[in-house]
Amino acid sequence: MAKLRTFVSYRNLKRPYTRTSKFKAKSYIRMTPNVKVVRFDTGDPGKAFPYTLNLLAKADLNIRDNALESARMTSNKLLESFLGVKGFHLKVKVYPYHVLREHSLAAGAGADRFSSGMAHPFGKPIGVAARVRKGQTIFQVRVDKQNLGVAKQALERASKKLPCACMIQVAETKVKS
Repeated sequence: MAKLRTFVSYRNLKRPYTRTSKFKAKSYIRMTPNVKVVRFDTGDPGKAFPYTLNLLAKADLNIRDNALESARMTSNKLLESFLGVKGFHLKVKVYPYHVLREHSLAAGAGADRFSSGMAHPFGKPIGVAARVRKGQTIFQVRVDKQNLGVAKQALERASKKLPCACMIQVAETKVKS
């Protein structure tokens, strides 16, 4: 299996290079890779919880789908082990729709002689990423008052898996009686 290229090359939120060709089919990405996020909602979505915790991004960037899935899995495991399946509602608020492309370069001895050129190659799709703005909610957890500490810890663990600095926002929601 091929290694993933380091995400530094995809992190910036600039507009991607788009190819315009006289052949219509060459101007489009042929296929979109499968999104690795298994579930966007876990826990009990129907129950009304009085507290909402949001994990907010502190910068504009792309977040790869495998980073989102890894963060979701760690926080979900902690929440399920302490609160059970019905004691919380975790939601991934961003969707990885941005297709990442890569122009594979030759590596090894003498590779510089035949792989120089192509300043803006269109590339083949290698994955997808979510485009996140500063202050945008990445994850949202809804819990009861006594479980706020566990939910904060779960979001802190999720933030460690993401390639950006994050902050946690706590909000009280009105529950209909």
